[in-house]
Amino acid sequence: MDIQNWPLLTDLYELTMMQGYFNSPQENKTVVFDLFYRINPSNASFAITCGLEQAIEYIKNLKFTDSQLNYLKSLGIFDDEFLNYLKNFKFSGDILAIPEGTVVFPMEPLLQVKAPIMEAQLVETALLNIINHQSLIATKAARVVWAASGDPVLEFGLRRAQGPDAGTYGARAAVIGGCVGTSNVLTGQLFDVPVKGTHAHSWVMSFQSELEAFRAYAKKFPDACLLLVDTYNTLEQGIPNAIQCFKEMKAAGYPLKGYGIRLDSGDLAYISKQARKMLDAAGFEDAIISASSDLDENLIASLKLQGAKITLWGVGTKLITSDDCPAFGGVYKLAAETDETGEFVPKIKLSNNPSKVTLPGIKKVIRIYDKTTNKIKADLITLEHETYDENNPLTLFDQTATWKRMELKPGSYYLRELLTPVFVNGECVYTSPKTMEIREYAQKELNTLWDEHRRLANPHTVPVDLSEELYVLRERMIREFK
Repeated sequence: MDIQNWPLLTDLYELTMMQGYFNSPQENKTVVFDLFYRINPSNASFAITCGLEQAIEYIKNLKFTDSQLNYLKSLGIFDDEFLNYLKNFKFSGDILAIPEGTVVFPMEPLLQVKAPIMEAQLVETALLNIINHQSLIATKAARVVWAASGDPVLEFGLRRAQGPDAGTYGARAAVIGGCVGTSNVLTGQLFDVPVKGTHAHSWVMSFQSELEAFRAYAKKFPDACLLLVDTYNTLEQGIPNAIQCFKEMKAAGYPLKGYGIRLDSGDLAYISKQARKMLDAAGFEDAIISASSDLDENLIASLKLQGAKITLWGVGTKLITSDDCPAFGGVYKLAAETDETGEFVPKIKLSNNPSKVTLPGIKKVIRIYDKTTNKIKADLITLEHETYDENNPLTLFDQTATWKRMELKPGSYYLRELLTPVFVNGECVYTSPKTMEIREYAQKELNTLWDEHRRLANPHTVPVDLSEELYVLRERMIREFK
């Protein structure tokens, strides 16, 4: 997508609501919207927030062109006065966000938009599109990398992604989630991340013999010679031919670094164990055994339990599409608005579905760490004016079962506020780190979780509690409206 097209990357009702506000006393009202999600994807106990860099670029470049305004005029539903307003549109509000690569949990504002109501309404759809997709893929990648137990994981999903943008930004998110590189060359160029790859079966099939194909590839790429060995017969032909090729490379004086084989079919556990024996017996104990073939975190974990000798994992379709959970589920809800005096008043959305009841007011998110282990104890969502002192005891309680309480002694914990200013009065005040720096930060973030939080099946849940003041406000507003 060309950035110039982004102003129309929105749902029609955002624009029709804007026009409704434009022609009413609502026009100058300032509001606060929270972007958050309700359920962790892929049965995880956490998510990785991602996409902030692209959200910033969207806000910075949010300007309507003449051709876009002419198109809107052609729809016959917009007034000339409103279209003239759009002609000079520029975002003038404030945005706070949790930095990319941060471990996050349900109901926490990932972004907080404070702006005139028309501006805040316009940016809803695009922000959700950007943050939802990349957060989904970053979270999926974190689970895949966890299953690999320290083995490197490569993202190989471009050809199966839902379009060029999903493939490109999804690869970025996968790297942030923990992948060591991607096969997507455009992602490599745009975000300065490592690009990796081997060769296809067609390479082998285009030569007179498999060994000839391997020799030609080794000659061209002696420092990254990963040979795909399952075109014809993996154990009886492919691996022996690869071994012969490695012997010739060694005899010719090549240093044999970054070399090995790739498996893309068959029983990966059995074949990898046999391949390891064959490579070791030939003196190639350090040869890489990589594998692909519709892998995900659950299959990788199963192969690990079976003793598979795979040391490099190429994960494509089920990562780039988040096969088991195709949507992140982020939402964008009104939390506060100014009254006639200019003071902010909290707003709440009610529902017969308790999980869809929103948290009112302007909020902040405080992370609580254990001082001994540096692991996350809990997160606390509070109203923006509330303050906490690490030198005082802290009592947390479950918002749905208030008798469940956690008492933290002074000196046993420390605090960190997660939301940080990104835009102030329409001007960007935040510099996005490079993608590989975000990846490094994300790995540190993931290490603040206990293993019980990261396990693939039935993970332990991190408490996300409300301050007493926010809890009381929510309950009071529910009673008043009911």
